[in-house]
Amino acid sequence: MDFSAVTTFVGYLIYGALAAIALWGAFCVIVVWRRVGQTSYSSEEEQEQFLDTLDDHLIAGEFEEATKMCDQDDRAMSQLGLLAIINRDMGYRKIRTLITDRFQRDVLSDLEFRLSWVYTVIKSAPMVGLLGTVMGMMGAFQKLTQGSNIEPTQLAEDISFALITTACGLAIAIPLVLSTASINVRIRKLEDLVGVGMTRLMETFKAISTDQTKR
Repeated sequence: MDFSAVTTFVGYLIYGALAAIALWGAFCVIVVWRRVGQTSYSSEEEQEQFLDTLDDHLIAGEFEEATKMCDQDDRAMSQLGLLAIINRDMGYRKIRTLITDRFQRDVLSDLEFRLSWVYTVIKSAPMVGLLGTVMGMMGAFQKLTQGSNIEPTQLAEDISFALITTACGLAIAIPLVLSTASINVRIRKLEDLVGVGMTRLMETFKAISTDQTKR
């Protein structure tokens, strides 16, 4: 088989692979971004309003109302509150350990897993682009070995392919690096916000436990 035909075929495969990697990377970024938004309250004030209402129900002993309130909200703080209410008979320390572990396992680990695919794309795109660079240079050198009557335009095609694939790989990876940096900032904010909410929630449960002990 003619080597130039092989490099042309591989070139199409590399372009297709870069396109697939770019689409998958963009999809993963969108999914993680939406997931963080669905998991977190938009601001600390909004979370405080939720906790104010939840505290009123808990202190008044209205556990059914508190359960309904949390069950209707899919955000992390609400679901952790629901878990704490359901297991309120376990005691303060066990509840705190339970919701902390659940937050780490079900929320943060899920986000890290989804984000790991983006990191895979960031690493893969430049490598596939580099493969295109190697194939393009191999095609150029192969033509040089065929004789001295080589048109510059023939070499330019292979060199152009080599440079384009490298540029495409970097063009895919660089925006994803910036996107993951932004997502990591949002995840840290989510962590801090939920941490503050969990501390307040557990203080409420501690107060409830103390009141029940006194009685």
